[in-house]
Amino acid sequence: MPVLECVVFVLALIWSLTPWASPATALAAGIVFGMTFTHPFRKQSQQASKILLQVCVVGLGFGMSLLEVVRVGKSGFLYTLLGITFSLVVGMLLGRLFSVHSTNAFLVSVGTAICGGSAIAAVGKVMDANDDHMAVSLGTVFILNAVGLMIFPPIGSSLGLSQTQFGLWAALAIHDTSSVVGAGVKYGAVALAVATTVKLARALWILPVSAATAAVRHSKNRVQFPWFILFFILAAVFNTYVGQAGHVCHQLANLGKIGLTATLFLIGTGISRSTLRAVGVRPLAQGLALWIVVASLSLFLIQRGLISL
Repeated sequence: MPVLECVVFVLALIWSLTPWASPATALAAGIVFGMTFTHPFRKQSQQASKILLQVCVVGLGFGMSLLEVVRVGKSGFLYTLLGITFSLVVGMLLGRLFSVHSTNAFLVSVGTAICGGSAIAAVGKVMDANDDHMAVSLGTVFILNAVGLMIFPPIGSSLGLSQTQFGLWAALAIHDTSSVVGAGVKYGAVALAVATTVKLARALWILPVSAATAAVRHSKNRVQFPWFILFFILAAVFNTYVGQAGHVCHQLANLGKIGLTATLFLIGTGISRSTLRAVGVRPLAQGLALWIVVASLSLFLIQRGLISL
């Protein structure tokens, strides 16, 4: 195992846990590492990032009010249903336009519509998607997801979006939960609460979409429930009703934010030159076009007050 790559990786990971790192800079540092070096712990990083993301989301729940979580979740239900349906339909049409393989087109559409890599992994399993299909779809979404975390906060600031507006826009238009939460952290506490809650409400749609896909494909693979969302809600319950534990909840929420930054570094290291080559032009064009449509339309509706909480 190359010593230089190991040393650089460990030092950068430690740096991502310090106050000098932010979600965006940590993700950027991970991408630079992935594009520059041969990853010495690629498989371990992928596994760790999935687990760490779920743990961090639960940690963030200790900083949120259950009443606010329920209010935002209920308000965002209709937008979520319409948004997912719209993204899937438009995504498949764009897939045909760009001559993308139907499996890749559907997985990219699902990743854009629901919650990025988690949705692709769940739906890909019930579709019996092969490794090539999974690699192309995940690579497409991860690349756009990284761009979203970096450009959404400055765009929101330049347009004068309120924290509630930005949190809703991030949840509707950024692919993966990690970058949605990272963008919310950058924009403010209210944006973080709104973005996280709406995004996790969208993540629950993994279940019906996966079940419907399994029924159409006659797949016998089981659909797994995203249990970390339930623990997020329980954390919000604890923070809301156990008043004497306020200090502990505050510390756990801060640990969630710190862990999220390290998670984004690990995710960034998974984007490499080989990832870019594997994705190819057409799936990336489909994913980019779909993302532009979803992000632009949702922003327009939010600014006009047609989507609000």
